Amino acid sequence: MIKQVILVRKDLGMRRGKEIAQGSHASMNFLIEPLRRSLSESSTEGVREITRVPLDLTPAQCAWIAKGMAKICLRVNSAEELLARHAAAQEAGLVSHLILDSGKTEFGGVPTYTACAIGPDDATRIDAITGDLVLY
Repeated sequence: MIKQVILVRKDLGMRRGKEIAQGSHASMNFLIEPLRRSLSESSTEGVREITRVPLDLTPAQCAWIAKGMAKICLRVNSAEELLARHAAAQEAGLVSHLILDSGKTEFGGVPTYTACAIGPDDATRIDAITGDLVLY
């Protein structure tokens, strides 16, 4: 099974909509970051001129997109825990995207780590990093 796990910090007391937005940012980053890089590298005329952007997706990412995009949302209780899971995922060779919120709408203007998405990839590889966490 291919899945993506989204980790959201419970300790921040974010509004529900903010939590959803931060998890969504994390989930989409495996697509958005390569798209942004491709747009900035290929555009000398401006973004409006680009209509096709190539993506280099892994077989797991392609399978995940094609077959339902399973997502599991889990809770972490601190920035330290979020950063540790992100680092462990990267050390295991998994794609992991950490979200640093600007703090403009919450957190008193202080940039704050809020969420992380690991994968999409094989569930057993992700479970080795997140299998002990509680559902959000």
